[in-house]
Amino acid sequence: MKETQISAYISEATKQRVERYVKAHGVKKGHLIEQALLHHLQALAEIPADLIIPPRLVLTPESSKRVAEMILNPPKPTPAMKALMAGKPVKSRRKRAKAG
Repeated sequence: MKETQISAYISEATKQRVERYVKAHGVKKGHLIEQALLHHLQALAEIPADLIIPPRLVLTPESSKRVAEMILNPPKPTPAMKALMAGKPVKSRRKRAKAG
């Protein structure tokens, strides 16, 4: 298989994570990066876009305040959340269309 080289700027933190991983697992950086890209591209192709959570979230000052408020004063758990944490099946709110 023909190979090609790509170049990208990454953060120092990401670089350190890559270095730690390759050292701990004995893999080459190129292999790790190619596998990660293939995995990510496959996920993008197979998972609906609205279900993909970006690795970094950018908050506005207003949304940052809302998040901080929710952390300091978390809302009470809903019945569905309690059932989920108890390992019970959760009933869907969506009603199934009747076959006609």
